[in-house]
Amino acid sequence: MQSKKIVILGTGGTIAGRADSASDNLGYSAAQIGIDQLVQAIPALAAAGDLLVEQVCQLDSKDMDFDVWLRLAERTAHWLAQDQVQAVVVTHGTDTLEETAYFLQSVLSPSKPVVLTCAMRPASSLLTDGPQNLLDALAVAGHPGAQGVVAVCAGVVHSALDVQKVHSYRLDAFDSGDAGPLAYVEEGQLRLVRNWPETQGGRAQAAMNNIASWAVGKAWPSVEIVMSHAGASAAPVEALVSAGVQGLVAAGTGNGTLHHRLEAALLQAQATGVRVLRASRCANGRVLPKATDVIADSEGLSPVKARIALMLALMASSKA
Repeated sequence: MQSKKIVILGTGGTIAGRADSASDNLGYSAAQIGIDQLVQAIPALAAAGDLLVEQVCQLDSKDMDFDVWLRLAERTAHWLAQDQVQAVVVTHGTDTLEETAYFLQSVLSPSKPVVLTCAMRPASSLLTDGPQNLLDALAVAGHPGAQGVVAVCAGVVHSALDVQKVHSYRLDAFDSGDAGPLAYVEEGQLRLVRNWPETQGGRAQAAMNNIASWAVGKAWPSVEIVMSHAGASAAPVEALVSAGVQGLVAAGTGNGTLHHRLEAALLQAQATGVRVLRASRCANGRVLPKATDVIADSEGLSPVKARIALMLALMASSKA
């Protein structure tokens, strides 16, 4: 019986970065090394005959945009549909990894595993973390019963629904908040501690159809994030509404509370037809709704993930 293949899709990021000095972990340029070269540099992968590699894009993930998301979703869906493909691994920058992971889970909701991995140090670093993260990602991708979109970094497996980047420098830069990790990779073996992300095939196909049709000559819905803070004003909301924004996510303090001036501006925007959601700027916890709320909550999503959810909802409603 022919063995199943794992596809590795490269998108750039620090894992593909290079600096002039092996001791420089800050002054590097991301997205310098192709996915072929990355795989060939890891002996355990270079000798493997069940891997396929493809370069989807080559960028610093701070510059991730909708067109790249669409291309990545399409290529991921293409490979997942092949019977001989067991899983897809995506090498990605850390800055927007949580957003890409949530987007892919939302639009694909795959029954096979899609594993995003990354690095906090460039490939040129004396002690780069990319090769081990990639090996760990392959271990997760090949695990029996794995499904859904997950992220692997520093031996920890996070669900796309919960993962957040929480540190700007250390190797273990990601966290799953109150939900906790999904699993740990220990010497190439997976120790599962909770369930894999659930799949919703019908909804995922509808979402893919929506983004495919929107991508042809049409701008994606304009959804922006505003933050509540001491002394917050109405100015950002008013400027965005004047610019034609279709949705706003407010990163509120604590339980999604909003400065009174910002709240008044958001209510005015909502009254004119702009979709508004409240999330919390806190790293842990979620907005707990009350019966008297006049602005909907994000149902536990962080501000950046709530923005994606609202964008997809606006796409879907435009098709109704």
